[in-house]
Amino acid sequence: MAKLQKSIGALVLGLALLTVRPALADEQTSGRVAWSSLTAEQQQVLSRFSKEWDTLPPARQAALSRGAERWTKMTPEQKSQARSRFQRWRDMTPQQRERVRKGWEQYRSLTPDQQDRVRKNYKRFREMSPEQRQRLRQRWQRLTPEQRMHVRERIREQRRQQR
Repeated sequence: MAKLQKSIGALVLGLALLTVRPALADEQTSGRVAWSSLTAEQQQVLSRFSKEWDTLPPARQAALSRGAERWTKMTPEQKSQARSRFQRWRDMTPQQRERVRKGWEQYRSLTPDQQDRVRKNYKRFREMSPEQRQRLRQRWQRLTPEQRMHVRERIREQRRQQR
């Protein structure tokens, strides 16, 4: 369950990063983002890339420019949370990152209603006390693979009936 919690945290980070709208018109046409087309704030955020900017792949330029735009609009608290999430991402092994990427792909393949349920369940989990979360993890870990599969099937059936 701890792995799931880390994966969900990274998933939330991915959600935040992927909900950013495109920052620049020329990004949509040529794919390249000219350094001069970035705002002063974006250039400041991306200053460590200034010398190599023109050699970066267009997709990387676009992602960095969107991220910098989003960063400039964040509150100090949001920036602190983003730094923390980024550090957790950097601390992950390549295998953990790949697992998170696959989880994100699975999430994106869900319907909007299913995504909403995932977000609500995650919120409920985060709102539990640490003791409640630990008890839930322990209960899950005590289940056999067959029991876990049965729980998942029961949940799916309940969802079908709710529709």
